[in-house]
Amino acid sequence: MTDKLDKIRQQIDALDEKLQALISERARLAQQVAEVKQARGDDAVFYRPAREAAVLREVLARNEGPLPGEAMARLFREIMSACLALEQPLKVAFLGPEGTFTQAAALKHFGHAVDTVPLSAIDEVFREVRAGAVNYGVVPVENSTEGVVNHTLDMFMQSSLTICGEVDLRVHHHLLSRQQDRKKLQRIYSHQQSLAQCREWLDAHLPDVERVSVSSNAEAARRAAEEDNTAAIASDVAAELYGLEVLKANIEDNPDNITRFLIIGHQAVPPSGDDKTSLLISARNKPGALYQLLKPFAENDISMNRIESRPSRLTNWEYVFFIDINGHVEDEKVAQCLDTLREEAAMLKVLGSYPRAVL
Repeated sequence: MTDKLDKIRQQIDALDEKLQALISERARLAQQVAEVKQARGDDAVFYRPAREAAVLREVLARNEGPLPGEAMARLFREIMSACLALEQPLKVAFLGPEGTFTQAAALKHFGHAVDTVPLSAIDEVFREVRAGAVNYGVVPVENSTEGVVNHTLDMFMQSSLTICGEVDLRVHHHLLSRQQDRKKLQRIYSHQQSLAQCREWLDAHLPDVERVSVSSNAEAARRAAEEDNTAAIASDVAAELYGLEVLKANIEDNPDNITRFLIIGHQAVPPSGDDKTSLLISARNKPGALYQLLKPFAENDISMNRIESRPSRLTNWEYVFFIDINGHVEDEKVAQCLDTLREEAAMLKVLGSYPRAVL
């Protein structure tokens, strides 16, 4: 038995040596890519969302196990992240503080070789990206059970930034505290979305405990770490950062609780082969206006993933529509649809075409 284990371990060691050599060779090629791009000019774009999405899809397609696809894709994401850092280290702003789900979404999308910058509000993320202080920003846009994040949608009405990508993150909420006796809890902090996503559990188990909404789950964890008889609803990462005990794990009412995040930046993203496009549209004030806006999508066989309305903030009772569709602006059907919409709509703004979330 010992001889067999030793032989297997020797094979693993040999493979590790080959893997390390191949990863180093890939890194050297990444450096050569950087040199070619730099020779073309200072405005060279190093991060290519369409290219990375295509690579990850190929990883998933050729994966034969025993590692699951998600694990294999995560390994390649980190390799690409480390290699990209050799070309150009990226700074990515997120809705902070440290330990939020938005930071987890940023690391899932860009890998751990990026420099993540926590900011206190969604509008600050937009501002820092627009000013060029960071390369990209990550903001939440909708949750599978609680709907859209209105602040993010409203920011797109006044911003010139482009959506460069999306991240789907499965969210698990935990009850965290320094107080290990749940009966002694007097107050629970969390973001309003998290409180809503755990409403049924809280009603059943802690109905008399005060619920206080704060700017983020990480901020909730920070407060719970400083106050007696106080708990937070946050992630396991927040529990580690702020030294809290997990009193109860996975208290979200819906086990398939997923939050969608958007990557915002300045660059237009070329087609990746499986893309989405986000639009901002306002209708003319006339009978059948909404029907006329939706008609071109059906005529061009384009599927809509989402439609949301928001007050325009320009005129009372005037609304704009946020629409997500399948396809890229360079696709023939999408281009034809947009040409028709430009004639029919009072305003049409393409917020971005970007690769569909791989995982």
